[in-house]
Amino acid sequence: MDHGTDLNRTETCFSLMENTSTNYSAGFLQLEHGHCLFTSILPSETAVHLLVFVLAVLIIFSLLVNGCALLGLGHTKDLSWEPRFTLLKNLILSDLLLILSQGPTIISCLLMRRTILYDAWCLIQYFLNTTCIMCAIITITCMALERYLYVCQAIYYLHILTSKRIHLIIAFTWLLSLTISIVNLILMSAGHKAALLGQYTPGLLCEPDTLEAHLGFPRAVAVFRKISGFILTMICILYYSFAYFRIYQEARNAVQPFQQVNRRARNTVLFYCSMLLLQLLPVFLKIVSDALWELEGTTVMTFMLRDSPGWTPARTLHIMLLVLMQVPPCINPVIFGLRNQEVRQSLPRLIWWRKNNRDVDVFS
Repeated sequence: MDHGTDLNRTETCFSLMENTSTNYSAGFLQLEHGHCLFTSILPSETAVHLLVFVLAVLIIFSLLVNGCALLGLGHTKDLSWEPRFTLLKNLILSDLLLILSQGPTIISCLLMRRTILYDAWCLIQYFLNTTCIMCAIITITCMALERYLYVCQAIYYLHILTSKRIHLIIAFTWLLSLTISIVNLILMSAGHKAALLGQYTPGLLCEPDTLEAHLGFPRAVAVFRKISGFILTMICILYYSFAYFRIYQEARNAVQPFQQVNRRARNTVLFYCSMLLLQLLPVFLKIVSDALWELEGTTVMTFMLRDSPGWTPARTLHIMLLVLMQVPPCINPVIFGLRNQEVRQSLPRLIWWRKNNRDVDVFS
């Protein structure tokens, strides 16, 4: 399809809702509008099929590994009391909630060839996504600090991280995440218009850029979201770097009398730091997207997201964000859970426990 044809298709798409002809019903025009928005974002059927396949694989894999890790931790009394596994269960819970709120919605939009509607579910999804992402970032930070206390303050570890304090930390994590999400929704309501309800948005997921473009870019929510997200991300990186740098120092000092290099400690620290960068990749991509909005201007970026035909930076970032947001829930249980020997050993015991329960039920 050449540029002229693509431009005519896009112009027709955005003139559908202004069509006053009586030849078509309002419902038909609405569906066509959603389809036109979808084809302007993903004009290639090959890209749609590929995206469906990649997302389906990531979602299924995420559900399997998170489910196995959570079941393994939940049915093992030896691990349930340890602070790091309590934090891990909280991370897995937020990841499962995130993947269940995002995955089916994106797949549904791709299969129906329409963008997502701006309705109650869109706002609920935006709220859940914000809450789960914030909760995951804070939990990862707490897990790094827990490792620092375990290695560098081993004598006081159990006195500092008591069961009560761990539960208070988890409660604070969810409370802070919920507070940020609620403030986001309140500020976003300033740009809410009743006429926009039931309209198709220019995206496949109710993420910030999509909603803000649909609502006319309300400035208050954009500023608060960017500042709060940037500060939280920087705190996570700083605390994570401090914790694992001190862990490496302790390991290096422990072997200095023997004139050896603790390669295992260095490799472990490098592994966890590289995994942090992979986990925060969607956040970094969102910061780049926010920077584009600020540098290019809201008018230009809204045009690139909604009115410009073909692949644009805004649409490319939107598609990349859809895929990358499914990556952290896939790798979190592998990094912090299944990579751990104690967790791996708990899975066969879980299967044996279930088998014994079935045998008891059969013969009882």
